[in-house]
Amino acid sequence: MNKKILSLFSLFILSGSLNYSLDAQHWSLTMKNIMLNAPDMEEAGVLYVAPDMRNHRWSVGCETLDRDYADFSKYKDHLGALGVGYARIQSGWAKCEQKKGKYDFAWLDEVVDGICSYNVKPWMCLCYGNPIYGAQKSLGSVIFEDEETMNAWCKYVETVVKRYKGKVTMWEIWNEPNLHENSKYPDKYANLLSKTVDVIKSVDEDAVIIGFGASRIPLAYVESVMDDMQEENKAGALDYISFHPYYENPDDAMPEILRLKALVEKYSDEISLFQGECGCPAVLEWGHALRYHEWSEYSQAKWDLRRMANDFSINIPSSIFTLVDLQYPNMQQSFGLVRMNLLKEPVYRRPAFYGVRNMCALLKENYSPDGTVEYVSNSAREIKTVAIKDENGKRIGVMLWFGDRIPDSSLERTPVDVTLKGVDFKEPVYVDPLTGKVYRLDIKRGGNFDGNLKIYDLPLWDCPVFIMDKADVEMMDATEARKAGSSKDMLY
Repeated sequence: MNKKILSLFSLFILSGSLNYSLDAQHWSLTMKNIMLNAPDMEEAGVLYVAPDMRNHRWSVGCETLDRDYADFSKYKDHLGALGVGYARIQSGWAKCEQKKGKYDFAWLDEVVDGICSYNVKPWMCLCYGNPIYGAQKSLGSVIFEDEETMNAWCKYVETVVKRYKGKVTMWEIWNEPNLHENSKYPDKYANLLSKTVDVIKSVDEDAVIIGFGASRIPLAYVESVMDDMQEENKAGALDYISFHPYYENPDDAMPEILRLKALVEKYSDEISLFQGECGCPAVLEWGHALRYHEWSEYSQAKWDLRRMANDFSINIPSSIFTLVDLQYPNMQQSFGLVRMNLLKEPVYRRPAFYGVRNMCALLKENYSPDGTVEYVSNSAREIKTVAIKDENGKRIGVMLWFGDRIPDSSLERTPVDVTLKGVDFKEPVYVDPLTGKVYRLDIKRGGNFDGNLKIYDLPLWDCPVFIMDKADVEMMDATEARKAGSSKDMLY
């Protein structure tokens, strides 16, 4: 090929590449790889996810809009496609009141009304100070006590609750009040909590109150605050205590969560736990939670699904952080279920997006945990199990995963012989919540024996899989699934 022809050929290839980069829909290589490394089993179908599904057991984070770290208008359609029933937002006092006594709620109206337009319910975290009163407005802000700032805060809270009464029914008071210097002064948060509860209830006596939004699980801090609240006879005013269990292995958080549950029960058996914010990065990060670990889009998806499985196991509401990557002043944070570019625009849905959506379809609002399942296996690794029962008390499924290590980036599954005791499904199937595929468990893989289910070469890994009775799985065949697919989904 002579130089002239070669140059023309190169120009043709280059121009085609440029056009493709400008016009093409981006797709997820990681999701494609997950699909290509699916279990070598006979497919029975694909999990059916109703387009209008809204599961109020689950929430997703739409935080930091008060600080403009994301643009809701650019990513809102992904909220409607996820299937969660709730979305967490922050109130943004400093953004709403930039001149003393004058409020501008246009941006917050857009967010609240936008969330509601998808039949998702916003719940609002009232948090952070306002610089016009000398109070900080970011994560770890020092909790104020002076009279002017506290009065302005209470006036702001009253105005916000009045404005969104009926659209917002759950109010969380502060975000991670135990960070930095605040950790030394639980009494300051107790004071803020008490006063804010009074204001909210004066406007809406039926409002649901969520306290703390604590970073990790600070038992001593929670106890100190609750002691102060109890002295004022206000401990019972809380409906939920929320916490953010950022552990590299999400299963490692469970003992501390159970200790928190026992602690809260000392004050009232009507206060429940709420996992209010937790997720996993998709890359190695140097700041924020779970930093200095080599995460990937594979381990992120496994982590998020294990967090959901653990929260379901103790029957508490749960919020995944976060729907999209957030553009902090010093970095772009990669916790998003949707990958974003530096223009705050969606690029593609990560595998975790599909995994969370499928978990919402599988772990329905009217389902509940049915304890752990005893098992016998030939694996040296610890297998976590959670049984699932429907609203009639019928056991319809079991979740299983390796929970003894931090989720890794491997796509390999380990064939395990396992006997699940007390599990007797008529026609068991294997459901992969990450891909949504449903597989047959034929007679070669085992069967029911004396009320137990024995399965040979069951593909297990460090991400939950479901064994369910086929009759209890809503699914469609692969052809129907392709026809029902959205043009906004991945191209694999």
